[in-house]
Amino acid sequence: MDFNAGLMPLDVALTQMLDRISPLHDTETLPLMQAFGRITAKDVVSPLDVPGFDNSAMDGYAVRLIDLADGQPLPLAGKAFAGQPFDGEWPTGTCVRIMTGAPVPPGCDAVVMQEETEQTDNGVRFSARVNAGQNIRRRGEDITAGSAVFPRGTRLTVAELPVLASLGIPQVEVVRKVRVAVFSTGDELKLPGEQLAAGQIYDTNRLAVHLMLEQLGCEVINLGIIPDSQEKLRAAFIAADSQADVVISSGGVSVGEADYTKTILDELGEIAFWKLAIKPGKPFAFGKLNHSWFCGLPGNPVSAALTFYQLVQPLLAKLSGNPDSGLSPRLRVQTTTRLKKSPGRLDFQRGVLTRNAEGDLSVATTGHQGSHVFSSFSQGNCFIVLERCRGNVDAGEWVEVEPFNALFGGL
Repeated sequence: MDFNAGLMPLDVALTQMLDRISPLHDTETLPLMQAFGRITAKDVVSPLDVPGFDNSAMDGYAVRLIDLADGQPLPLAGKAFAGQPFDGEWPTGTCVRIMTGAPVPPGCDAVVMQEETEQTDNGVRFSARVNAGQNIRRRGEDITAGSAVFPRGTRLTVAELPVLASLGIPQVEVVRKVRVAVFSTGDELKLPGEQLAAGQIYDTNRLAVHLMLEQLGCEVINLGIIPDSQEKLRAAFIAADSQADVVISSGGVSVGEADYTKTILDELGEIAFWKLAIKPGKPFAFGKLNHSWFCGLPGNPVSAALTFYQLVQPLLAKLSGNPDSGLSPRLRVQTTTRLKKSPGRLDFQRGVLTRNAEGDLSVATTGHQGSHVFSSFSQGNCFIVLERCRGNVDAGEWVEVEPFNALFGGL
């Protein structure tokens, strides 16, 4: 019997999810200091030219080409500094000492860097050919007034926010934070610090999901651990649905576990329980509650983290208006270790990607790949992505790797 028959490919599941998601429409306006990591709600348009005036690209001398025609030294008519332009009369046959960023005087044809000059008793002599426009930054050369500086859907970081400040923009309209309610299910779960009884374990999934949600800029509503009670589970789903854009549960979606979970979700909305053709992370649930989207993660820690990373992360990105899914581009490298795999499912093994002295990349396994071995995320820095049809991989074979993003400490 083929136990992998009928499993849904990951790319099909992701497409079905994202095709149903539309970005949030609600926005808020924030000062720049509070807008880090947020997504622009509309195009940001420049109110001015950058630079706002023609200015010098370096320390040197502002000249008119006609004054250089006879090759004679030019006396100094004055000085121009950033914030202190030369505003006196500029006599024919003279030059102006100018510093980087200073406005060039009216009529200036070029700026000659000081390294291409020499001082004489009769003034400044120019030792190199001077071309019209050299070393002058023209008004609007970087940004033109009225142009879109950043399109809608841009994530604002240290690369973007200082640009807005340079334009005199004090605040920016962004998409409001996605609200996500998260809880774990199961009588076997305890909080760290509590005493474990026989058969009980500590709840790590909810902590991992909470931390990843915060890194993604979501507003997290943490509803804790919900015991195996139909009434309490129904109440948790109703409370979560009333407060959030997305509800995420951990556990209770595997075969044999989801009976009353499925009953409750069918009452509150439309939910599909999928068996995905991936390892780890085969059981997964997705659908719509009355007011929110729902994602049900597997109970095993690695499975929960992987399905969140590969499925929920892109969902949240689209909901927030960010066109970037957050997933890193995959690379093709050689493995230095043997990788165990059975054909049938797309396998996301954790690996260590390294670069040798010659600049060549290679990857090695982190070791045991069980769905309970969460330490493999701290030991590794990438997923080794092995195709569904592939079996065991020998050292030296080529494989695809997907470097971790910031959720797992990557770049």
